[in-house]
Amino acid sequence: MILINCIAVDDEPPSLRQMEEYISKVPYLNLLATFDNAIDSMNYLKDNPVDLVFLDIQMENLSGIQFLKLLKDKPQIILTTAYDSYALEAFDLDVDDYLLKPISFERFLKSTEKIHKKAIIEKHSDLAVATELSEKREYFFVKTEFHVERVDFSDILYIEGLKEYLGINTANRKILTLQSFNDILDTLPSSNFIRTHKSYVVAVNKITRIERSHIFIGDKLIPIGPKYKDDFFNTLKSRKLI
Repeated sequence: MILINCIAVDDEPPSLRQMEEYISKVPYLNLLATFDNAIDSMNYLKDNPVDLVFLDIQMENLSGIQFLKLLKDKPQIILTTAYDSYALEAFDLDVDDYLLKPISFERFLKSTEKIHKKAIIEKHSDLAVATELSEKREYFFVKTEFHVERVDFSDILYIEGLKEYLGINTANRKILTLQSFNDILDTLPSSNFIRTHKSYVVAVNKITRIERSHIFIGDKLIPIGPKYKDDFFNTLKSRKLI
């Protein structure tokens, strides 16, 4: 689930309590803090990343509108107010929604659902871009004990877990790195690399033979773990390799 970290700002205690109650009912909302004035919330935002602010408009010392005009890196904003006269000015400041008090939970949920859907779309878009870039890249860099070394994807035969190290095996050499399997898997193009065992990732196009629970890459015997067996064979079938 994609969590949305939020804060609520309102100088009326009953409204702030209602906002806390509403937020607590929505599983993807994570309330980080509440404030009864805009100045304290602005100081909080300087040091703490926040995705969404529920913001009252009419507050003493600094109004919600003034607060918005002063913000440089603005998170998503949902305004909460008893007055509809600020709507036009608020939307000129690019807020995400405008809730009129008294706010029903149904209206609150509709507003937050819009924010959540936007976050999901952005997340998937970022993943798609990252995947596309990794598929187009032909190499990556790994940290070894003394330096950072380039490795071409096309050279890799298999990657083996060796206690605290990973061994990246090519036809000509073995490169030892402290990087984790998860880091390596995020880097490798998924079109040609697959995990067959808790200790092995293999290049599919380097497999020379498959025998029940094992595969061969040249003379190297590599196990197919029970946990990974179905995914391994389903992947080969989906790519019409078997």
